[in-house]
Amino acid sequence: MRVFRSLPSLDGILLNPGTAPVPDEPSALCAVATGLARRATDQNFAAISDYAGRLACEYGTLLVKSATARVPDLAHHPAFNRRPRALAHADRLAGAVRLDMAAAGWRPTVDTYLGRVTKSRILQAVREAEGEPAAQLIDHLKTPEMAKEAERLLGGTGWLPEALRVANPEVATSEPGGAAEALPDFLAAEEGDEAEAADPEEPQEFGIAAE
Repeated sequence: MRVFRSLPSLDGILLNPGTAPVPDEPSALCAVATGLARRATDQNFAAISDYAGRLACEYGTLLVKSATARVPDLAHHPAFNRRPRALAHADRLAGAVRLDMAAAGWRPTVDTYLGRVTKSRILQAVREAEGEPAAQLIDHLKTPEMAKEAERLLGGTGWLPEALRVANPEVATSEPGGAAEALPDFLAAEEGDEAEAADPEEPQEFGIAAE
């Protein structure tokens, strides 16, 4: 309760990132970083990045990387690229203290990542963690079903999006090429079905603007 009462207003931070109060308690810093990451959009990411720059390096980087893990296109936002040295320093710090986002409790779920990216990125995640056979099990599904099934397949693998990895990560993933876990019956494609047409619900990738 004491920590909750000491938290600054997230709306106040987004309106005045340069002057909004910065908590002292580590638990409060984590709460603010997590809260802002959940609210990150293309429209407010500049303000979030400005506030992140006022935090201790590890908390600022937790904020920025968590935001880009939830909304991957933010990695191409101009504000993200203003802090490459800070992010590199935080990666070195994370490695020195063995900061592991997977061990800290982050999981690739529909809410945190899989429901916010394209089918190709979902398949890439499953392929990296479980191998090509596992990716082939779900490549016929539509985006919402694919995201849900990928969450199940990735559970317990320790897989992280690139934005949450530190240099030379030691991700505890399953051995690629192993026996792929079977889909539940209601998701399995019926034998003889024709390949699905392009999924109109699939999110569109955003290109990287030339500088």
